[in-house]
Amino acid sequence: MTAADPRPLTGEPVALDLLNTRWIQDGESADLFAGAFGLSRVEGLAVWLESVGLSGRFRADASTLVHLMTAREALARAVADPADESALALVDAVLEHGRIRATLTAEGPGERAEFDDPSWGPAWTAARNYLELLGSAPDRIRACASESCVLHFHDTSRNGTRRWCSMSACGNRAKASRHYARTRER
Repeated sequence: MTAADPRPLTGEPVALDLLNTRWIQDGESADLFAGAFGLSRVEGLAVWLESVGLSGRFRADASTLVHLMTAREALARAVADPADESALALVDAVLEHGRIRATLTAEGPGERAEFDDPSWGPAWTAARNYLELLGSAPDRIRACASESCVLHFHDTSRNGTRRWCSMSACGNRAKASRHYARTRER
């Protein structure tokens, strides 16, 4: 049985969920893959694979973790600066490790991801998901507006104006801070 996921934000698309394996907790940097929270580094990977629905397809091992951390860094750089050619080259380098094979099944046409080395599967899947997000709504890939937060989300709000990773956390802190500033002025 996999341990509980300690991250404050889960359920985002795979690419952004991978970025959210690093966050700020009690003013300190936290990393699901750093061997904290009573988990080894590989156990942290197992938690993430379970969280994003990839645990049945890929193994949690040291090789997969190294490749996934490579993808996380590439995606972090690409999301931070979508015009950074070196970041785009890093994402492309991850994508070199897999491909889509067209299939035909009883249900009709389909696709299947293939990897020369299965330990690249989760990294490739995250990079591929980033391409899908860019293809559908690149302006909806957002970083939390809180200066003390490093989390990312895909804005699925109707009008596309979501600013916070979570209204109950960062959004409430911002509202409380504004309220405190207004009452101090009076």
